[in-house]
Amino acid sequence: MPGASELADWLRLTLAPGIGGETQRKLLSAFGLPDQIFAASAATLARTIPLRQAEQLLSHDSQEEIDAALAWAAEPDNTMLTLADAAYPQRLLDAPDPPTVLYVKGRTELLNAPALAIVGSRNATPQGESNAEAFAAALADAGLTIISGLALGIDAAAHRGGLRGKGSTIAVIGTGIDRVYPARNQALARDIAANGAIVSEFPLGTPALRENFPRRNRIISGLARGCLVVEAAERSGSLITARLAGEQGRDVFAIPGSIHSPLSKGCHKLIKQGAKLVDDARDILDELGLATADDKAVAAVSVATAETARLLDCIGFDPCDMDTLALRSGLTTERLYAILLQMELDGRVANLPGGRFQRIGP
Repeated sequence: MPGASELADWLRLTLAPGIGGETQRKLLSAFGLPDQIFAASAATLARTIPLRQAEQLLSHDSQEEIDAALAWAAEPDNTMLTLADAAYPQRLLDAPDPPTVLYVKGRTELLNAPALAIVGSRNATPQGESNAEAFAAALADAGLTIISGLALGIDAAAHRGGLRGKGSTIAVIGTGIDRVYPARNQALARDIAANGAIVSEFPLGTPALRENFPRRNRIISGLARGCLVVEAAERSGSLITARLAGEQGRDVFAIPGSIHSPLSKGCHKLIKQGAKLVDDARDILDELGLATADDKAVAAVSVATAETARLLDCIGFDPCDMDTLALRSGLTTERLYAILLQMELDGRVANLPGGRFQRIGP
C-alpha cells in the first residue's frame, strides 16, 4: 500500500464529485500519478477534461473524508489498493472500467487467486441455497476462491460454502466498506473479513444506494475466471453479472432447474444464449482446466437409508404435498411424517408453506 501522502492524492482524485472513473483514468493517462495531476493548473487540466470539471477537482475540499479513510487504512487487516499498486488484481486491471481505488478488508492475496463468481436470487429456494453452498464448498476445496455480493439467498450460501473450502471467499459489496448490508449478514461478514476478504470501491460511509449494486457486479465478474448462476428470475440482477462476465471474456455457467420455477427461467435463458449447463462442480473445473484428482472434493455423498432414498425419489425436485407423497410411496401418513421429520432435521428436505416438502441437495 502506498504511503499516506501518496494515498491522500489518490483519495482526493476519487472523492471529488463529478469526476468518475473514466475521467480519472484520462487524467492519470495524461499526467501520471495523482500528485502530478494536482500540481497542474486548471487550464492545463482542461486540455484533457472540461474546464468546469478541472476547476471542481482542484477546488473540492475532501480533507475530512481523506483523514477518515487514512485512519481506516491504518487499522489491522485494512488495505487500500490503487491502480498503480503491484497487488492490484490483474484480472480487474485488464477489465473495462477498473476502480481507481479498492478498499479491502482481509486477505488481499485472494484478489489475485484463481476465482469463480457464484451469484443468484436473493429469494432463493432451499434447494438453490443448498446447491450454491455445495458447489462453492467443492470448488473452494479444489483451490478456487468464491466471489459473490454478500446479498441474502444465493450470495450468502456461496460465501458460506467458500469459507468451508481451501480457497476461501471474497465479498464485493455495494456500500462503503465500513457498512454491512443487509444487516442480517453481519455475522457472515465478520467471518469473511477474518478468513477471506471484503472489497468495495465506494468511499467510507456510502449507504446502500440502489444504483450502486449493479455497478459492483462488474467487480464480481472482473475478479473471477468464470461466473456460475445458480437461480435467477428472468429479470434478475444476476443476469447483469453474467452479461458482464461474458463481455469480459469470462466463462458463464448456469444450473438448470424445474421448468415450472420462476427462479429457473433466468438460468434457462442463459443456457439458451450459450452459457454452459452444469450439474456437477467437476463440469466447471474441467472447463477451467482445473480438474482435480480428488473426486471427494467434488462428489456428492449420500448418507440416506434405503427408505429415505426411496422417499427422496418420490419427492422429485419440485415441491410435493403429503397426499401426493403418500400416493407415490405407498407409505402411511404417520410413517411419512416420521421420516420427513428426520430428513428435515438432517437437512435433506425443507418444509414449505402449504404443507409441501422439497428435497435439498442431490
